[in-house]
Order: sequence, then structure tokens, then C-alpha cells
Amino acid sequence: MQDHKTSDDVSVRPIRGGASGTADVISALQRHDGQFATQEQRVADYVKAHLEEISDMTIADLARHCNVSKPTVVRFCRTLGCGGYREFKLRLAQNLAVSMQYLSASSAPLASGGDSAFDQVFSAIHANAVAVREQLDQSTYASAKSALLQTRHLLFAGIGGGSSTVSQEGANRFFRLGIPSVATSDSYILQMRAATLRQGDVLFLISASGEADALVGAAEIANGYGATTICVTAPGTRLAKVARIPLLVDLPEDQNIHKPTASRYIHLMIVDALAFSVAQEMAQETTENLRRIRASLTAYHGRTGPQPLGD
Repeated sequence: MQDHKTSDDVSVRPIRGGASGTADVISALQRHDGQFATQEQRVADYVKAHLEEISDMTIADLARHCNVSKPTVVRFCRTLGCGGYREFKLRLAQNLAVSMQYLSASSAPLASGGDSAFDQVFSAIHANAVAVREQLDQSTYASAKSALLQTRHLLFAGIGGGSSTVSQEGANRFFRLGIPSVATSDSYILQMRAATLRQGDVLFLISASGEADALVGAAEIANGYGATTICVTAPGTRLAKVARIPLLVDLPEDQNIHKPTASRYIHLMIVDALAFSVAQEMAQETTENLRRIRASLTAYHGRTGPQPLGD
């Protein structure tokens, strides 16, 4: 195919493989590999081998390294679904910012005689639990406990897989103690519910990153209406700064991308500890609630032996 003179960002043929503005050019590169036109494949081969260097290259630099013309580089970018070389570099830089640990990850099998997968996961949870036990500020924990003891309505929230799961379990724990409790992981519903809170209510937010806009926004709304905001999150984050009672835990994630994150277990442990503290403090009321729940379950399924209360 003959190259035609063109500017860096001018289309010279129909786009193959997606609309302009494709989000993941690394996946697009892998998908088209081996199917590019001959000259474009030379660009693809070079890019694959020099992913982290492309951001510092001009289109002329890349063309020279690949021994192709600049229009060929533009056609390569368009084939990947980008409007031109500038957009390609931007998309690639964005992808690399979050993808390098996955692109370079090793998946070596467990060594014979070494720790099993169970041992590795359990050890990570145990190590994080020990670290959190030393990190958690007891006066802040006491403030959270006091707010929960006095609340008339408790709203848990988390955005994303781990945090939303912990928030659901938080509501499950506290409603059984006689505290009206609900959970949401919907960002729009969260903003609306936060606006209905007032003095005497508690908004309990779970976030590993502490940077979710929906959670920060909900905390600001709830604060504005006089509700108490509690969070479990990392120190120095936006959520930590806006919540009135921040329970801060610094839990660096394991570099092994295949190992499940241990932070969600730690967040759940903190919620469980608070539920236990509250239950003990209002033992007479919570014991009666738990007895009623147990009786209702027995009436429902007929089993009378020891069983968890709806876990």
C-alpha cells in the first residue's frame, strides 16, 4: 500500500476496528496484531516492544524508528480507533498508568512444598489485621461507637465490589441490634438518601481509596444537614478529610495481582468490632432483638438447634 502525505491527525482511510476515541488502545493493539497492513505492522511491532517510550516520541521519531512514513503512523493510529497520533499517545499513556503491573505480572505456580494458596491469602489477612490493630486510633473508635449508640437511622454506603459488600454486611449487622439500617451502592440513590439525613442520623462510608466522588459528595451533603459521618478509609484522602469521624487504616495492596485484596476483610473486621461494641453496650435491648430474630427463623424453617442469626 502506498503512503500518502498527510498531517499527523488527518484521516487517510476508513477506521478499522472501532470508533474514534477507543478507551483501551493496548487491547486494540493486541486484537489487531497480525492483521495490520504490512507497514502498519512494523509500527505495531515497535510499539509493543517500547510501550513506555512512546509518550516521549514525536510522530517523526516513531516513523524513523519503524522505517516508515508519518502517514503510515497516522493510519496505524486510525486503525486502532484513534483520531490521530496525539490521541493515540494520550490513550496509551492513560492505559499504561494503570496497566503496567498487569502487563508485566508473573503467574508462576506455587512451589512444591511451599505455602498453599490458602496459606498465602490467610497470611495476608492476618498481617493486615495485626497492622490495623496498631494503627486504629482508640479515641476515634470510641467516637464512632458513641455515634452509633445514639443514632436513630444508619445508612451504610460503598462504591465498588469490596466496599459495597462490606456496606451491605454493615447494614445486616446493625439492623439486628435494633438500629434501623440500610445500605446502598448506587451513587445517585446515595446522594438522595444523604440529603434526607439530619442530626441524630449516621452516614457510614466504606472506601479503600478514599477518593470516590460519590462518597465524598454524600459526606458533604450529610454534614450540611447535621448528620454524623463516619468512614473507614486510607489516611490523607478526600474522604478522610471530609468525614467527621474517620477510622483510618493504611493497607498497601499486595503486588500479586492474582491475590484477592485483604483490605475488604479488614474493613469488615472494623465494622464487626463496632457492631459487637454497640451490642454489648445495649445488651438488654439487643439480646431481646436477637431472641426475636431467632424465634422468627425457627417459626420459618422449623429448626431449633444452634444457628447463626441470618448470616
